Amino acid sequence: MAKLYTPAMAKVDKRKAKEAARNKGKVVRSTPAMEAWKRLKRNKLAIVGMLVLAFIILIAIIGPWIAPYDYAEPDYDHRLETPSSTHWLGTDSTGRDILSRLIMGARISLPIGFLCVIAAFAIGGTLGALAAFYGGKVDMIIMRILDIFQSIPPMLMAIAVVAVLGKGVINLVISIVISSLPARARIVRASILTVKRNDYIESARAMGASSGRQLIKYMLPNALGPILTSFTFSVATAILTISSLSYLGLGISEPSPEWGAMLSGGKTLIRTYPHVLLFPGLAIMITVLALNLFGDGIRDALDPRLK
Repeated sequence: MAKLYTPAMAKVDKRKAKEAARNKGKVVRSTPAMEAWKRLKRNKLAIVGMLVLAFIILIAIIGPWIAPYDYAEPDYDHRLETPSSTHWLGTDSTGRDILSRLIMGARISLPIGFLCVIAAFAIGGTLGALAAFYGGKVDMIIMRILDIFQSIPPMLMAIAVVAVLGKGVINLVISIVISSLPARARIVRASILTVKRNDYIESARAMGASSGRQLIKYMLPNALGPILTSFTFSVATAILTISSLSYLGLGISEPSPEWGAMLSGGKTLIRTYPHVLLFPGLAIMITVLALNLFGDGIRDALDPRLK
């Protein structure tokens, strides 16, 4: 029976031949990270997402130097202007430049989103890793407590926490961390359980490695794939939650240029001056889309079955 040879297989063989010709006579050292990077580079959508995300982060870093106007200074002589050569994205109801507010808003939404996810993984990930490592009663107690939190929808939990603690950046971070703890703990727990019974863990245990050493040095590094993938998706979710809470008046409020707060401030103008809502909405959409595309690429790149 003839072997099926598809165009996709021919493309792979051609790429391998080019790599072999380029590396002829060289000692090629390959690591899992290098192989993952090669697979990531072949995913064009993931690269686009990564570049867009890098551009947004760069804008956030250099924002104070490139913003054309003061984001908080009202100009009542230029209220609700449509996009023009003077104000590229127009102005809001108090005459503030929308482009300047979007640029400065990136310095709020992105850092808070990353901070929420880092804190959620630090706390929830620790609980999930301990539950997976020790198992038994420890696993049952930790996971049943987290199940109580998970029985409440995350957005509803975040709203309830903010309503109790009050508005403010710190309380906003606390609310998002608490609402996302169960999901982060379950991801880390599942990742640890997949590597817990591998031979190299048994070897480390037989050599007398302490519980902390087994968990930190051997289990976590080999379980990073699903955790890193979840991290990017979690940042996108956190940014959406921040914007949603601000839109509802429970997050960051005026005059802060947070994107959700900008949407909330212009919601009454959607029929007459849609540009006031359009550009903050696009900023949220593009950022979340870039994070999701990049997350999809990381997930595929870290999957050893996709070579």
